[in-house]
Amino acid sequence: MHVLFAALAAAPTTQGTEPAPWWATNSALLILPVGILLLVMLSGNKTKKVEAKQRQDMLANLKRGDRVQTIGGILGTVVDARDTEVTLKVDEGSNTKMRFTRDSVKRVVTEEEAVSTK
Repeated sequence: MHVLFAALAAAPTTQGTEPAPWWATNSALLILPVGILLLVMLSGNKTKKVEAKQRQDMLANLKRGDRVQTIGGILGTVVDARDTEVTLKVDEGSNTKMRFTRDSVKRVVTEEEAVSTK
């Protein structure tokens, strides 16, 4: 059986060799996809830096009275904002307050969003 495959592989073909396609001989076209991939990766990195800066500014500017949402989805009003922690009033009726790290604040809720959630 191995002899049959070896004989078929070594058998001369009647077809001539065709020239390589135009895109396989041009090395610049092979580098193009790599260049495009690098550009996409670098632009995504810049976007992440801008978003991180915006988040850092938002956390630094937290003040009493801001309505915020935590990463866990808890909505509350800032009662006290210290260096590393924030105290939120989460229930007006029972005056329930919870302490969170500043990093656990996901976003500041705008007035329009606060009205639509009630």
